[in-house]
Amino acid sequence: MHIEPGVVEGAKMALGAATATGALGLAAKFAADTIKAERLASLAIRSLISTGAVFCFFQVLPHHPVGISEVHFILGSTLFLLFGRAPAMLGLAAGLLLQGLFFAPSDLPQYGVNVTTLLVPLYVMSLLAARIIPDGTPYKDITYMQALKLSATFQAGIVSWVAFWALYGQGFGAENLASVASFGAAYMLVILLEPLVDLALLAGTKALCRFKDSGLFTARLFEAA
Repeated sequence: MHIEPGVVEGAKMALGAATATGALGLAAKFAADTIKAERLASLAIRSLISTGAVFCFFQVLPHHPVGISEVHFILGSTLFLLFGRAPAMLGLAAGLLLQGLFFAPSDLPQYGVNVTTLLVPLYVMSLLAARIIPDGTPYKDITYMQALKLSATFQAGIVSWVAFWALYGQGFGAENLASVASFGAAYMLVILLEPLVDLALLAGTKALCRFKDSGLFTARLFEAA
């Protein structure tokens, strides 16, 4: 989902800075809300775990260049269900930054573009979760269809933002359109696999109920809202 250097450049980079400011502002607001509702230590540890997971998603899990960008297994719905909205957003932003600092410094100028591509879809997915998962349902008990809807929303958001940045930066030429289309098609595999990962991990957490008050996971994972 990285926008490669040169796709968006010059004065057009200002839009990425503006959208990133808004996305990071949302993450900061949700973090403040989490601190009020829970403990700062819980937010910190969940954000740290999420950051480490995101770093591994980018550097350890398979990723391949397809079309205009690269296809990664960015398990956004998994992070959200296990750790909550604020830690997931902070983990995505921090993990992306660490990956750029230590492994891909050429991506740093595109940080605003790329962090927007990650955070806005996760925010939209969190709104959908509030609508399709009843208040009386802990996240560990969601169905495959609910997990599929969350994953599809997150991944479709990533594809949409990548397409937007590609068209915004490079125009509507036939070659660019073909690259965008091949990238979007490749992400279909991620959309199909991610719900299975979600359900497998959620099934595993049922054996970890003794940690429900530890602050390592979002409280909603084990108990209804």
